[in-house]
Amino acid sequence: MVDKLPPSFERGTDGPKVIVAGLDGSESSWRATAYAAGLARRQKALLVVVYIQPVLAAGAALGASVADTTGEVAEELMREMREATERLRGVFEVRWEFHTHRGDPYNGLAQAADELKADAVVVGASEQAGHRFVGSVAVRLVKAGRWPVTVVP
Repeated sequence: MVDKLPPSFERGTDGPKVIVAGLDGSESSWRATAYAAGLARRQKALLVVVYIQPVLAAGAALGASVADTTGEVAEELMREMREATERLRGVFEVRWEFHTHRGDPYNGLAQAADELKADAVVVGASEQAGHRFVGSVAVRLVKAGRWPVTVVP
């Protein structure tokens, strides 16, 4: 028998340890975050809620302070997450973190999931009609095939 060193990272052996949930403030993303929180609680995994701050070149060209606006959105989402956690304290305990990145949603979520060595990614279904033609973030994550992806309607 040959002694082998265990790999430094292995997916899918003892259940998920890190679950990434994409949150953008839409109803479907809040449902996805709640679903991911339930998974994390039952599996004793870390829930990492990720908000991707969009980079809007058109908004900047019109003089809008895009960085300030998206930063405010991130702060509001964080506040709402903290409030929800406080309401459930003593009833449900979930270890969670909030991360925010700048960029487009697909690349931002994919990068976060890779960096965190996510065992699963949970996102809400797209609420935009145009995604039938260009593809939603959820479809692109599934097609990447790097993590199990759950899409919550």
